[in-house]
Parts: sequence; structure tokens; C-alpha cells
Amino acid sequence: MYQYHNKQVLITGGLGFIGSNLACALVHQGAVVTLVDSLIPQYGGNPFNVRDIRDKVNINVCDVRDPFAMTYLLQGKDYLFNLAGQTSHIDSMSDPQTDLDINANAQLSILEACRKANPDIKIVFASTRQLYGRPDYLPVDEKHPVRPVDVNGINKLAGEWYHLLYNNVYGIRACALRLTNTYGPGMRVKDARQTFLGIWVRSMIEGKPIKIFGDGLQLRDFNYVDDCVNAMLLCATSEVANGKVYNLGSPEVIGLKVLADMLLDVGCDFDLNGSYELVSFPPERKVIDIGDYYSNYSLINKELGWCPKVDLRDGLVKTMVYYIKHHSHYWDELNVA
Repeated sequence: MYQYHNKQVLITGGLGFIGSNLACALVHQGAVVTLVDSLIPQYGGNPFNVRDIRDKVNINVCDVRDPFAMTYLLQGKDYLFNLAGQTSHIDSMSDPQTDLDINANAQLSILEACRKANPDIKIVFASTRQLYGRPDYLPVDEKHPVRPVDVNGINKLAGEWYHLLYNNVYGIRACALRLTNTYGPGMRVKDARQTFLGIWVRSMIEGKPIKIFGDGLQLRDFNYVDDCVNAMLLCATSEVANGKVYNLGSPEVIGLKVLADMLLDVGCDFDLNGSYELVSFPPERKVIDIGDYYSNYSLINKELGWCPKVDLRDGLVKTMVYYIKHHSHYWDELNVA
């Protein structure tokens, strides 16, 4: 698939986890790639993520909240992969204004810049399954009610709907992907701002017990980052996707204790002796926990032919290999027990 050869592509959040993996895929297809990232420490941007393509991409360190910079950067671009965002649910509750500024206000500003400076651009927006809140039924499809349980979910919903509105009213082609738990090389492992699985991988390597909140029976689905990237690439070149919202997901549904056992088993392949323990939910997490969640992704499968290719255990192996080799670039120091 070389539909992106010589295409001008802008990726917001381009030094982050998904953005950097997407950039690598686009470079390999011959795209001309510009990455925008604020490199604010809390948000996951890491220049090491693009070390292999550093000389093949343009990097602009700026904030998506800067309308003048974004208007300039959007000019002449064929595609915008709009991935920049504040992802921490806890941070959104403790600092709701910043979450609003990044996940809602900045998104409207970006779309206005597209309307004025580049109305022919195609946009893929990274949304989240968190919009659904506590599921009424499983698996969750796109017709499920949206009932966010935290500020982050509300602001991400606003950002998503701005994109759909500009598609429907102004003809600026846009679609949204509601991502489930995405994991793999480049994910944030310093803390749980991006995904709890990152902390689990770090704990394994450091020889510390994995901490599982609650009874460990909560069900989840996961996508390896390559599968997420493939979905984005499909959406960007599809006219069918315009104005659409798609769930991503996996046929592998797993409880958290079973997932921990799988990760411990993977660790044994690398002579890592791990363990896990059940701990009580911190109060601030308990009130926004959604219980069981897994997606029905049949719509994107039917319309675009997407389905995940990397099974969970293989993805965990790839992830563990990466962080064993490169941990020094992702957390300050390694304390191996």
C-alpha cells in the first residue's frame, strides 16, 4: 500500500506513542511527514520514538493550542492525523481547564484553521472508547449511548463532534476512531497517564509486583499499535469513512488477572520473575472506573476491511523486547530487584 507516496502529512502528537509509530509507517510509504509535538513532559512526546527516521521527517516543537503556528503548518497538507491530546483521566479531573483547552478548544481552533487555510485536507481524529462510559451492553458498538464518566471523556467527545460537524457542514473530510487500550513500543511507561499496561511492563522489568486495582476480573480488549496505525491509514484514504465514527477493538477479550498471568509468562521468556497483587482502587479512580469494556468493531471491518492482526501475547513479547533494550530512554533509572 503506497497511497501516501509524496503526500504531505501532518501528525499532531507526532513524537508520542501512536504518532511516532504512524510516522514510521508513512515514511516507509514515501510520505513527506511533518510532526508537531509540544514535548510537555506530562503528555508522552519522546524524540527517541523517531530515532530511526529522524532525518526523514520534519519536527516542529509547538503546542496545538497555538492557532497561528497550526494555521501555518496546515497549509499545503494532504492529510492531518490529529492525535495530540491530554489522555489522563485523573489529570482531567484535577485540572479540567487544561483538558478543555487541549481536547476541545484546540480541536475547534485546528478545524477553523483547516476551514480557512486548507479546506481540502483529510483528517483522522484519535478519539476514545472512554466516551461510552459504563457499558449498558457488551460488546459496545457505535450505537451505544455516550455517557462519559470524567472530564476527559466529555472534552474528547466535544473534539470528536467538532470534527464530524466540520465534515457535515463545511465539507472538510474528517472521521474519528474510538481507540481501545492501545499498547506497544513507544507507549508511556513512566506513569499511568497513557495506559496501565505501560506501568505493568515497567514493573516486570524492575522486578516489582504488578498492581491490579479491584478484583482483577474486569474485562478489556487491546490493540497492538501496528493494528491501530493500519486503521488510521485505511481511514485517511477512504471516502467511505468521511463523517464516520469507528470503534477499534479485538476478538481477544481478557480479564486483568489473566492478562497479568500472560505478562508474567512472557517475562519468564526473558528470565524476569514477576508477580502481581490485587489492591484497592484509589478513591479518585474508583469513581470513574467503567467496569468491563470491550468493543464491537464490525463496522470498520465491514466498511474498510480492518481487523487486528497481532494477537495479544505476540504483541506483549514485542513490547517487552523493546523496553528491555531501550528502557533508559523511557524512565529515569532502572531499579532491578
